[in-house]
Amino acid sequence: MSRAHQPPLVTGISPNEGTSWTKVTIRGENLGTGSADLVGLSICGHNCLLTAEWMSASKIVCHVGPAKDDKGEIIVSTKSGGHGTSTVSFKLLKAEKIGILDQSAVWVDEMNYYDMRTDRNKGISPLSLRPSNPLGIDVDKGKVPLKDLEAMFPGVSGDFTSENFSATWYLIENHSVTSFDQLRMAASNLKKQATRKNEGSLAYVKGGLSTFFEAQDALAAIHQRLESDGTEKVEGSMTQRLENVLNRASDTADTLFQEVLGRKDKADSTRNALNVLQRFKFLFNLPLNIERNIHKGDYDVVINDYEKAKSLFGNTEVPVFKKVYAEVETRIGALSSLLLDKLLETPSTLHDQKRYIRYLSDLHAPGDPAWQCIYAQHKWILGLMQNCKEEFINDQRVGLGAIALDLEGDPRPSALSRIRDTASLKRGCSLRTPRPSTWRYETPQQVQFVEKLSDVVIGQLPNFWKLWISYVNGSLFSETVEKSGQVEKSKKNARQRQNDFKKMIEEVTHRLVKLVRGALLPSTLTELELRLYGGWESKTELTGPWLTQVIHTVRIIFEALVALEIPNDLLQVIQDLLLELRHHCLLVTLHHTAEDVKRLTEKEDWIVDNEGITSLPAQFEQCMVQMLQSLKEPMETKLGEVNILQLDQAQDQASELCVDIMRVFVNCLEQLSNKTDGDLDTSHISVDLASPDSFSGLQEQHLLIILSNCQYLEKHTFLNMAEHFEKHGFTGTDKITQVSVHAVKELDESLFDAYIERKSDPIVGSLEPGIYAGYFDWRDCSTPTGVRNYLKEALVNIITVHAEVFTVSKELVPRVLTRIVDGVAEEMSRLMQCVSSFSMNGAIQARLEINALRDVVASYLSSESHANFKQALEALPQLHSGADQKLLEELLNRFKSSMQLQLTCFQPSNVQPVKR
Repeated sequence: MSRAHQPPLVTGISPNEGTSWTKVTIRGENLGTGSADLVGLSICGHNCLLTAEWMSASKIVCHVGPAKDDKGEIIVSTKSGGHGTSTVSFKLLKAEKIGILDQSAVWVDEMNYYDMRTDRNKGISPLSLRPSNPLGIDVDKGKVPLKDLEAMFPGVSGDFTSENFSATWYLIENHSVTSFDQLRMAASNLKKQATRKNEGSLAYVKGGLSTFFEAQDALAAIHQRLESDGTEKVEGSMTQRLENVLNRASDTADTLFQEVLGRKDKADSTRNALNVLQRFKFLFNLPLNIERNIHKGDYDVVINDYEKAKSLFGNTEVPVFKKVYAEVETRIGALSSLLLDKLLETPSTLHDQKRYIRYLSDLHAPGDPAWQCIYAQHKWILGLMQNCKEEFINDQRVGLGAIALDLEGDPRPSALSRIRDTASLKRGCSLRTPRPSTWRYETPQQVQFVEKLSDVVIGQLPNFWKLWISYVNGSLFSETVEKSGQVEKSKKNARQRQNDFKKMIEEVTHRLVKLVRGALLPSTLTELELRLYGGWESKTELTGPWLTQVIHTVRIIFEALVALEIPNDLLQVIQDLLLELRHHCLLVTLHHTAEDVKRLTEKEDWIVDNEGITSLPAQFEQCMVQMLQSLKEPMETKLGEVNILQLDQAQDQASELCVDIMRVFVNCLEQLSNKTDGDLDTSHISVDLASPDSFSGLQEQHLLIILSNCQYLEKHTFLNMAEHFEKHGFTGTDKITQVSVHAVKELDESLFDAYIERKSDPIVGSLEPGIYAGYFDWRDCSTPTGVRNYLKEALVNIITVHAEVFTVSKELVPRVLTRIVDGVAEEMSRLMQCVSSFSMNGAIQARLEINALRDVVASYLSSESHANFKQALEALPQLHSGADQKLLEELLNRFKSSMQLQLTCFQPSNVQPVKR
């Protein structure tokens, strides 16, 4: 899964001010993935790309150019991120302009001077040097244009070195607004300069005048003597005699200092001999000293002695010295091989690796030891990761518990334990908590494997990355190597090998991802990759909490690598793995939750509370809330991660699984309703006044309890679940709620019809036999004396149903009784309409029973039952006699009075059901 690069952002520059060609270090974020990615760099508006040296994604070194702006931003442009921004600025300082006769602590190029007249740089000969300010006062240029001056003074110039110099032009150009006092001071300065110049020449002549005269007299006397000697013999000339005198003086001086000079020559010879002996002694003992210091581990002493011997005897032609020096070179070659072996030995600390690389560089070992070490470390890390997998798989095959991976004698502590003890990784992620001693034997092998794999990566990759950074910036080498130019050569090699190192990091991250996939997501690998990175025999799928632990561990790995400033494009595969693990954790958790919900039928205790529901809806809601809580960490969106619940595929799958969970729970309720009396466990049901055992049939009681639960689910539980889903970021909650409510309504209607069928049919079926019991005939019956028993029995049965429903849920009473009354009213209407004729006594009896039934159940009449009672009364003859109507009223009142206690339940009441 790819991700767009962020634009470059410059957050710091050091130093933040300076003159042109100042070397600066730029720091920031997303400064490119390499030298080729850097396409633009400007400071104060000047392009500095030619001097830029890309160090890392957060560091660039360059020289500031001669920008026009005094202060400006630092803008970096890359191919991957585009045009960047800056939060800091650089102040460009202007270099002071020094006059050609002014004192300066630095060298000033005399070929380039500053011309005050033209304000431009011109090249002149050093012979034409002149003072920058001949008047000795501040220059105060006016605003007279140069063209106007040239027009006013044709043929002359304001340049005081010119033959056509015009003082008027110069004053107008440079001192047009200068005060008169200042001009008077300038005149005084000119006079002083002229006086000082004249006085200096005259004093020089006066001071040497007597010397000149003496020299003149001596030369004249010599000239006279030489002319007079011209007539004499050569041997007796004054010149010859002078030479003899000088020779005798020289011989006398040599005689006086011969002893002193002899002692000096002897001392010099002795000193030279002692120096030679000392050098010879050092060289002669050097092979033995090298061997001794190598055994001690004093490699610095060996290298210093070797450098000294090399400087003294490296180019010697003396046979003895050459022989001893050759033996020294042999010992140094063996030392180089030893150091290289130690460098490539694993495991090794970063400090030791840098030390050995520095030693080898000082010894000018062939090849590139630093790159050899990086390559060896890379292969070792890959081997550790693969061996980690092999050890766990072998332990799995032999049935042993996972053991701690011995990192080939690595004495360093666990990487994760080191991270817990440091504050270097503060990315908003809590690290793993300490495990109990039995944790390793309880945790699945795949989880243990990911834990150990993270120890390998976090323990080794940071040092591997730091070694590369040191290799790039040249900090691996000593000052001696830096002076020899090997650092620049190493930096050049590092730049050439950037792509190779990038491939190494990619190989490590890809190996990590594939090993984790092989353990947890084998379906995402090809057959070839499964043979290399798979092989896990466990077919048991990890649960959500264990997958959460794995996600937590992988996030720790990612944050540790981000803290090293490894480019994001190299870590993208880990982000992709995290995305798939989070998606997989979401689906697995929902599947396992469906299985947990399916087992809730075993936890139904059939004990109702004051609201007429059991603990089953609460257990279901608790199960769903726990599921959402367990998904909180996997679904949390960390820095750089994608919100898993905003992906279309994840949204659809999560919604479908949530709907399946709701349907599973509804199916659980349906299974509970279909259990026969023999299947029901009644050992936990207490036998008291409100117990279902007080009534006929536990199954009918359970139907009522399930109906009550269905109503509670529809009105409360499903709405609460919708809020929980929205709170945790789930989408499609409306669909989940609609499907859930529809399913529970269907179940409710089905169970309600089944319960009404069980309760209503016997009552309705008993009406017709009860009416015609004892060969009763509506056309030939005696005077009515009251409501007959069949109706009383029907009412008692309805009262029984009322009591049964009221015991479970008061809310169900109107719904159940209304349906039963509808059936009774419909049956009474049918029976009355089927009678061909009524006698007057029969009409009174029928009207008495219909009115009595209607008045008693008046609270539960529906429009349908009301119409049926009306049709039944319309089928009866009308009572025209006042005596008949009075008799009817008396009998009706007597019935209500005699059954007042029984009929109390049909009156509106606020009595709450008994708490069980």
